[in-house]
Amino acid sequence: QVQLVESGGGLVQAGGSLRLSCAASGSIFNVNRMGWYRQAPGKQRELVASITSGGSTNYASSVKGRFTISRDNAKNTVYLQMNSLKSEDTGVYLCHARTPMGTEYWGKGTLVTVSS
Repeated sequence: QVQLVESGGGLVQAGGSLRLSCAASGSIFNVNRMGWYRQAPGKQRELVASITSGGSTNYASSVKGRFTISRDNAKNTVYLQMNSLKSEDTGVYLCHARTPMGTEYWGKGTLVTVSS
């Protein structure tokens, strides 16, 4: 089992920045990919960014150039630095982890609200 706990959400004005953190615990040695999804009101959950155990990253086209995903293996933590935030970035951001066998784990989410 893997436990994921997010933090760092909040209210920010458009153009501002936030950094989200996801602390992982449990059987994290089995995880090869971690990432962030977001759930906006009335919309489907979408992938924002992901990072593999080897450091390869992937971003949604809507956040490229504005968001950066990184990981600190010593702290078992994944970060999402969000700059130049827009109102459409508003939503619940959920941390996600996946094993090579396809088992998935989710955090409870942290709310990001961007005011215009």
